[in-house]
Amino acid sequence: MVTPVRVVIALCLAAPFVAMLWVGSYAKADPAFAGIPFFYWYQMLWVLVSTALTALAYRLWQRDQRVRRGGGAK
Repeated sequence: MVTPVRVVIALCLAAPFVAMLWVGSYAKADPAFAGIPFFYWYQMLWVLVSTALTALAYRLWQRDQRVRRGGGAK
């Protein structure tokens, strides 16, 4: 069953893939950050963002499963 929570979970998990597969959006050197070309720091930023989005998706999934089993949301 598709619920709004599951749509959010799917978006959280799909966003990093879309961001990294759309190479044209970050295949450039400027703007540099602390001397690091955009191409590199953008990818490293997505490592952190992906971690946060995956953790959020996991928490939402746990809550969704708890609600479906009748345990209520915490």
